[in-house]
Amino acid sequence: MKTIRELKLSNKAWSDEMRERKKDYFARQTVGQNPEVMWIGGSDSRVFPHQITQTRPGELFIHRNLANLVYSDDDNLMADLQHAVDDLKVAHIILCGIYGCNGMGAVLNGDATGHMHSWLRALREVYEENRLEIDSIEDPLDRQNRLAELNVREQLRRLSQLDIVRAALERGQDLTLHGWIYDLSNGRLTELFEVEPVSETSGFAMPLQDVPQMEDHLAVAE
Repeated sequence: MKTIRELKLSNKAWSDEMRERKKDYFARQTVGQNPEVMWIGGSDSRVFPHQITQTRPGELFIHRNLANLVYSDDDNLMADLQHAVDDLKVAHIILCGIYGCNGMGAVLNGDATGHMHSWLRALREVYEENRLEIDSIEDPLDRQNRLAELNVREQLRRLSQLDIVRAALERGQDLTLHGWIYDLSNGRLTELFEVEPVSETSGFAMPLQDVPQMEDHLAVAE
């Protein structure tokens, strides 16, 4: 693991290399951004959205928080969402969960305290609503990953109901919501949901089917 000093030295080396390779690289960065996709994901240090999707700077507008949760009173998320939808006019919003997410483990083990306990209240609600199914799963990691899947569904539902998103539909803006999940064990992304607007007035149609069991869509990913 790099020290703080090594991080700064690495930054200088990277900056020098980029200017050597493309003299106008940073000048082009200052012109502005025009991403088509907003990414709402977890804060896990092992997951880099640009890296796992092989996208370049300016192609993803990224918001991250613990357990990829959506709260209408979270000014941080709402400000990012407003900027992405109203100003940048993104056409897609991806809400991406993670297999192996520490937030899932904290809720299942009941060991979240302080700010983490307060923040994860929405995830505890997902667990309580699906406790019978989740607790019936024998393997602890499978339980954790199933909660991650169900959480993607719930947070995508919450996202579809936010005023910023619904207002975009009312004015006819092209916008599709996606529920994805990332597997730390193999580096694969799997799409659980794609949610398109039914009309400008009726909002999004959430999928009627339940989230597929893990083994079903993991087999497809392989």
